[in-house]
Amino acid sequence: MGSALSRHKDKLRGIFACILVALASKFLSLNYGAPTMLFALILGMSVNFLNESEYSIPGIDFCSTTVLRFGVVLLGSKILFGDVLALGWLTALVVVGCMFATILFGAVIAKALKLDYRFGMLSGGAVGICGIAAAMTLSSVMPKSKEMEQYTLLTVVMVATFGALAMVAYPVLVSFLGLSSQQMGIFIGGSIHDVSHVIGAGYSISDDVGYVAMIVKMLRVALLIPIAWVFMLIFAKQRAASEGRTKLSPPYFLFGFVLLAIINNIGWIPQAVGDVMNTTSQDCFVIAIAALGMKTSFKGLLDIGWRPAAMVLSESLFLGGLILTWVML
Repeated sequence: MGSALSRHKDKLRGIFACILVALASKFLSLNYGAPTMLFALILGMSVNFLNESEYSIPGIDFCSTTVLRFGVVLLGSKILFGDVLALGWLTALVVVGCMFATILFGAVIAKALKLDYRFGMLSGGAVGICGIAAAMTLSSVMPKSKEMEQYTLLTVVMVATFGALAMVAYPVLVSFLGLSSQQMGIFIGGSIHDVSHVIGAGYSISDDVGYVAMIVKMLRVALLIPIAWVFMLIFAKQRAASEGRTKLSPPYFLFGFVLLAIINNIGWIPQAVGDVMNTTSQDCFVIAIAALGMKTSFKGLLDIGWRPAAMVLSESLFLGGLILTWVML
């Protein structure tokens, strides 16, 4: 009984630390305008010493796994299949094809840059699907190791940075090219990483562009779970070996995502409740990234060098080039 209480206390210490970092990150983001996820990562890494204490490790591990998965489940409340179908089958097929091509390109460019192909697939998935949320979800079904934690953190940093740059640069580009509102929306929704960056870029041009961009983006978000299943199957043996097991249990949180998406499309989730779920999902991701930051040192990231940035930039330009070519045909 006493040992059980002690374990719970240790877990609570780590959870409290992660929540505190997440709250500080949100405060800094509101006051300075930089992405919350980036602040959570940097602040988490600045208190990396907490991950060396046996009293906080259980809670940090809990936040980087269970809290993350709960956030993924709640993400299902954003999916509306009707909006996705309104795109038309050809546009949807092209967007899906570009997304898979980006993941494959990530593996190829990683090899070319002498990086781990798993890093390339993870970053390619993040670029191709929905940025930070995709990076966190896909990493949760990939093999567990210190290297994978570093790959996830680097992907988060690069996606947040290049996504913010794209949010500013892409509206200027599409205006210069003289694209129609439909073309602009498809390009922005199909090429920018995070949902927040898509909203910022699309609605900075017009409401029509923002609406089309969000529909395209929701198609990409809807494909997060099918692609996570593919990743799980590809890396099943490696992940089982990394966890010291002969076989893995099903990732039930993915079923939760699908179930919540179905419930939302039936119309059983009121708008107000859906908004709360969406906000809670984002908060879970901030807490999980704070925990992941605590598990990584600045030195460990710096030792990897310039190649990760070159890889994620290449993936971003590759995806943007494919989508732009399609809309201009």
